[in-house]
Amino acid sequence: MKYSILLLLLSSTMYFGQQKVDKLKPLSSRDYVKSIPTLSLNAAIEMAERARTSASKLGKKVAIAVVDASGNNVLIMKDETVGPHNTEAARKKAFTSLSTKTATLQLLRNADSKADTRNLNTIPELLLLSGGTPVYFEGEIIGSVGVAGGGSPENDDAIAKSASIPEVGITTDNQLTK
Repeated sequence: MKYSILLLLLSSTMYFGQQKVDKLKPLSSRDYVKSIPTLSLNAAIEMAERARTSASKLGKKVAIAVVDASGNNVLIMKDETVGPHNTEAARKKAFTSLSTKTATLQLLRNADSKADTRNLNTIPELLLLSGGTPVYFEGEIIGSVGVAGGGSPENDDAIAKSASIPEVGITTDNQLTK
C-alpha cells in the first residue's frame, strides 16, 4: 500500500514535470542595456570654467560641482579661499537638482510654500539651498551643476545657470518644456 501511494505520487510528479514549457520571448540586448545621455568630463570642465568666469564677474570665488546623469561626481573644484563646507554644499546642490529635476532655488521656494513639502529638508542627501540646476541636452537631463559661496541665493543660482554651453545644445534651461 505504501509503495502504491509512493508510486502514484512519483508518477504524477513525473507527468507534471514532462509538461511542455512555453518558449520564452526572444530578448535583445536592448531589453537589458539602456543608453543614457550623460555629461562628459570635457563638458564638465567647460561648464565649471563658465561658472567660474561668471562668479569672477560678480567678484565672487566659489565652489563648483558637476554631476552626471546618475548623480556621480564628474568634477568638483573650488577657489583656494573658499571654505570646505562650500565644496560639500555645491556637491549636494548639484545632486539635489539632479535628483528632483528642479533648480534648487525653485525647489526651496516650492517647498516653503507648501506644508506637505517642507519635510524635503529632512532627507539627508538633499540640500534645499539655491545654486543647483539641472543640465539638459535635447530635453533630457544629462547632469547637474551646483555652486556655493556666491554670497547670496540669487548669485549662486545665476552662476550655476551660467554654466550652459548653448552652442552645442547643453543648457541649464529646458527649452522643450516651455
